[in-house]
This record gives sequence, C-alpha cells and structure tokens, in this order.
Amino acid sequence: MPRATNSPASRKRRKRVLLRAKGFRGFRSKLYRYAKDAVYKAQQYEYRDRKKRKGQFRRLWIQRISAATRERGLTYSRFMEGLSAAGIEVDRKILADLAVNDPGAFDTIFAQAKAALDQKVAA
Repeated sequence: MPRATNSPASRKRRKRVLLRAKGFRGFRSKLYRYAKDAVYKAQQYEYRDRKKRKGQFRRLWIQRISAATRERGLTYSRFMEGLSAAGIEVDRKILADLAVNDPGAFDTIFAQAKAALDQKVAA
C-alpha cells in the first residue's frame, strides 16, 4: 500500500509559511526549508518587540516631560516628586502629550507641582 502524505494539508501549511515570508530576501522567501526558519525567527522578534515597544514609548514620554520641565526650571525627578506631593495622578503618556500639544495646561500642572514641592521643602 502506498504511503499517504496528506498532500493538501502539507501544501496548505507550506503555502502559509511562504506567504508569511513574502518580502524576505533571496531563497528565504522562495524555498520552504529556509522560509520556515526565517518566519520562525521573525515571529520571535515580533513577540519580543511588542514588549519592547512599551518601554520605548515610556522612555520617549519621560524625555518629553523632562525637556518641558527643564525649560521651566525643574528636573524630571523633582517634577514627579511635586506631582505626588500635590496628589496629582496623571500618567506619563498624558503629561507628555500636554507638554507637546497644550503647554498652557502643562504650565498649570507644573505650577501646582512646584507649589506642592516648595511647601514640602519648607515644612
């Protein structure tokens, strides 16, 4: 009896891998044997970098907040200390957006944080 290879399923599986490898260079997009490894590695990078992206955005927001607070005469860490002293709970994403797009609102928050910081230091 001949060996059954389940050809339709195998072809479908290989086709799926080759479609994911579309755009890769050379035989990594043409030959299943190499495309399979390239796709597997690409999926590992994809998973890892989804996690990394969150940290990258956090660093970007911190840079923007830091730049805005230094223009106004405080460091980032002192500004964040002032926010906590004032009881203002605004996340970094919103603060960075305000610093870039709405300087007036950021000035208001900054003034409250600075006042709370000065009061904390005086006490």
